[in-house]
Amino acid sequence: MAKEKTHYICTECGGTSPKWLGKCPSCTAWNTLVESVVDATGPTKNRYAGMAALAPSAEVATLSDIEASEVPRTPTGQEELDRVLGGGMVEGGVVLIGGDPGIGKSTLLLQAMDGLQRSGMRTLYVTGEESAAQVALRSRRLGLDHSQVQVLAETLLEKVLATVDKLQPSIVVMDSIQTVYSDQLTSAPGSVAQVRECAAHLTRMAKSTGTAVVLVGHVTKEGALAGPRVLEHMVDTVLYFEGDTHSTYRLVRAIKNRFGAVNEIGVFAMTEKGLKGVTNPSAIFLSQHAEPVPGSCVLVTLEGTRPMLVEIQALVDSGGPSPRRLSVGLDRDRLAMLLAVLHRHAGVACMDQDVFVNAVGGVRISEPAADLAVLLAIQSSLRGKPLPQGFIAFGEVGLAGEVRPAPRGQERLKEAAKLGFTVALIPKANAPKKPIEGMTVHAVERVDEAINLVRSLS
Repeated sequence: MAKEKTHYICTECGGTSPKWLGKCPSCTAWNTLVESVVDATGPTKNRYAGMAALAPSAEVATLSDIEASEVPRTPTGQEELDRVLGGGMVEGGVVLIGGDPGIGKSTLLLQAMDGLQRSGMRTLYVTGEESAAQVALRSRRLGLDHSQVQVLAETLLEKVLATVDKLQPSIVVMDSIQTVYSDQLTSAPGSVAQVRECAAHLTRMAKSTGTAVVLVGHVTKEGALAGPRVLEHMVDTVLYFEGDTHSTYRLVRAIKNRFGAVNEIGVFAMTEKGLKGVTNPSAIFLSQHAEPVPGSCVLVTLEGTRPMLVEIQALVDSGGPSPRRLSVGLDRDRLAMLLAVLHRHAGVACMDQDVFVNAVGGVRISEPAADLAVLLAIQSSLRGKPLPQGFIAFGEVGLAGEVRPAPRGQERLKEAAKLGFTVALIPKANAPKKPIEGMTVHAVERVDEAINLVRSLS
């Protein structure tokens, strides 16, 4: 294959330059020139002709006339991973998974590839960061001694595509996309141009051949996927591997999924034999107290399609002239807003107190339904009195002091009742039409009503 010429395109104005410059000669923007391939043979050659496989042309049709069917899925053998993916791998689907170094991305994918291979699928594991011997050593540590997963240690994109064309696997793992490079570009592996070009070729290959592709991506210091943002738009599913490397538990969260629910999570425990799915994640997010303690309130949160119980802990202590507000697993700005609502509408002042709030187990909670549980945990710590035994709460709190409903409240209550909780404080709009066996439900409309009710119960 003849090497094609390159030029540099400005990402701001689209201007071109035959060589890299710090400042675009057209719009004078700094650091916006990105390497791209220019067609050396003239207009008769189109190196992106195969891109039509991504969205093949068709006649115009109305939605009601188009026959829609469920996308067939292949389970990976890892139930928690299948949950996040929406049921399993999809033919021709492209999955991008990112996470901190050492979090367990390669371990999970090697286990999943072995499960797919044992189910009869042809698999190919392409490693650009390790040798084939290192991958084999890991497989033996995981107890996959007789695994028939095919391994290729290669970083040149053209060789990877040729191998895929020869072997015709059903699924390919590229570990990682930042190590792959195309000899059509002169920039280094991991650069914006190389990552974008290699991902585009692998995506086009997946869509045209029906081969499922999993791309492993590096993350930045801030925890976001490294490389151009177009990488996330290009793929069908984006997964983030979360968790503390010092903890046993790991979370896989779906940020984007064209074939399943968004914000679905899978919970894993790291063991000597690799990652094992946790079927009851509520157990790891609840601390085991012999007796109720002040500053603790159990929240029923919703992660994707799964109701999950998480303990919210608060500590209120005397502060100085500049009291601190610190939250782990919750939005700090929302904590400051909730403290203002608690003072204005319930008469509970924390202006001279340090307030620390933590979601147990390292889980991150982004939904506003956690507001009521956070306020009750803060009020409990401030008074030094625990909430009742078997108590749960959920509900969004507005700036006017109202308690707003949370989505799918009935499922949250049923999950709490199943785990033995007997008292619930919820928004009035979420009050069940039929009594829930073994549970007393208190429905409130305002924050002051909730605070007074808890005081009477504790």
